[in-house]
Amino acid sequence: MPSTALGEFVGTLVLILLGNGVVAGVLLEKSKANGAGWMVITAGWAFAVLCGVLVAVGLGAPGELNPAGTLANVVTGTRTVPDALAHVAAQMAGAIVGATLVWLHYLPHWRETRDQGAILACFCTAPAIRSAVPNLISEIIGTMVLVLVASAIGTAGASGASPATNLGPALVGALVWGLGLSLGGPTGYAINPARDLGPRLAHAILPIAGKGGNDWGYAWIPVVGPLAGGALAALLWSALSAANGVPK
Repeated sequence: MPSTALGEFVGTLVLILLGNGVVAGVLLEKSKANGAGWMVITAGWAFAVLCGVLVAVGLGAPGELNPAGTLANVVTGTRTVPDALAHVAAQMAGAIVGATLVWLHYLPHWRETRDQGAILACFCTAPAIRSAVPNLISEIIGTMVLVLVASAIGTAGASGASPATNLGPALVGALVWGLGLSLGGPTGYAINPARDLGPRLAHAILPIAGKGGNDWGYAWIPVVGPLAGGALAALLWSALSAANGVPK
């Protein structure tokens, strides 16, 4: 187990605690944030990414927090397969623990919420219009944008002698905010298999008052879509960088 796995675990935990926490605050009955809306959710997720990446990096991890990003690094040759598997395991574990903490934090509010779909949404995503192929395409496109722009943020050209120096986590947070606002409408922009599958498993396991089903029929889309999008974006970025001589 690489030493970086601990940072990926804790960073993903923070990501899910704050990210799903803002969803719970907006959707659960008798929460002071109830009804605050999509802008609050997308902003909360942006700050959740910032905080999660900062914690992971502070603990010596790369701050991927996302199996799609980890796979992209394998495709580009910057992450070995054994390290990648350890990172994905740590990310999944962190996501489950983070979701469990959201459940504990909002413990009195679950029984006050009658909408089982809202309860599930505090853990994982669901499409606005259920249609497998368009939903899968949305997750692929969203994750491709995430990985492409994050790759650009990490280049010497973007982060060398410029205002971007040492601002990578903040810029990635801004990227996720923009993704949520622009591309999050169709599927809730999972763009991260651990972010969706880990909390969905927590929803299935935890004794949440008033919960319904786990929507396993949809669950493969926010896993397969982001993984495909991450791999495609890594291949595209590698090709573009090689063609244009972009320093890594």
